[in-house]
Amino acid sequence: MENRHPGQVTPARVVGVRKNSFYTSNGQKEWLATVAGKLQQANRRYPVVGDWVLVTDTVIHEVLARKNALTRGASGGRGKLEVMPMRQQVIAANLDTVFIVCGLDRDYNLRRIERYLTLVYNCDLAPAIILTKADLHQDPRTFAQEVEAIAFGVPVHLVSARDATGLAQLESYLAPGRTITMIGSSGAGKSTLLNRLYGKSIQATKATSEKVGKGTHTTTSRDLIVMPKGGMIIDNPGIREIAFWDADKGVESAFPEIERLAYGCRFSDCSHAHEPGCRVLQAVANGEIAQERLDSYHKMNRELNYLAERQHKSADRVEKERWKEVALKVKALKKKR
Repeated sequence: MENRHPGQVTPARVVGVRKNSFYTSNGQKEWLATVAGKLQQANRRYPVVGDWVLVTDTVIHEVLARKNALTRGASGGRGKLEVMPMRQQVIAANLDTVFIVCGLDRDYNLRRIERYLTLVYNCDLAPAIILTKADLHQDPRTFAQEVEAIAFGVPVHLVSARDATGLAQLESYLAPGRTITMIGSSGAGKSTLLNRLYGKSIQATKATSEKVGKGTHTTTSRDLIVMPKGGMIIDNPGIREIAFWDADKGVESAFPEIERLAYGCRFSDCSHAHEPGCRVLQAVANGEIAQERLDSYHKMNRELNYLAERQHKSADRVEKERWKEVALKVKALKKKR
């Protein structure tokens, strides 16, 4: 731990997460640290990759305020309303861009890309879509055009780690001091992409199964990699379930054409399901919007509305319990008098 003195409070960044410890860096040296007991209490900010922290010797005492964070509902619900996630999982913090990585093999799925976009927008972050394995197709541009049609204004990049196609387009994201995190399914090519951008193999990779078209979790930890040109990339394990936690304006941003058409509906509270004079349903009938896209819009709205309602009820319950505790303390004081 060079340039550090015993007992000295040192600002550092979390660059790696293991089971019960964290790799931290002051820009010159990395060292392993644990968290102080107070950070393990409820409602305390707990370190994640990308966080800035205050460290004394090998103990993290405080997590500094985050510029932003990529969060999701902890896995396990698989999108069913009755088993929606009960807690938040913070994936990474203090980000400039989120790379949504999708392979042009069996991983390619427009509806999944819509969910990723909604997740990123809910966190008020900037997405970029990276379509890997472009070398598998003679005309991969058709895939990019399909994605551009559902990802309005989002940069879409076709890349091939095999022959370096499109890698130069990504250099602007890797300017010194900028931090990117990559999300996508296992086998989408995140680690392979990272290796090519770095210039050598620094993350283990495995081939995608030809039989089922799925990758394995080659990346099992979250690490912040400082790239040769100064930018930083956080590689994440593959995501099986894209569960929401934040219920902000993600759907509005991910489906802007539906939100725009909704202003033309006859009824201000139109659900775009069966009402007469619905401009959105008319657009579906005219072929302006695919029925599958509208179905995806409805599904995510239901999830987010349910999530927002449940979180509101939970907040109310917490507040009631807090005032109940206060009332009991007041009653106890009166008895003492």
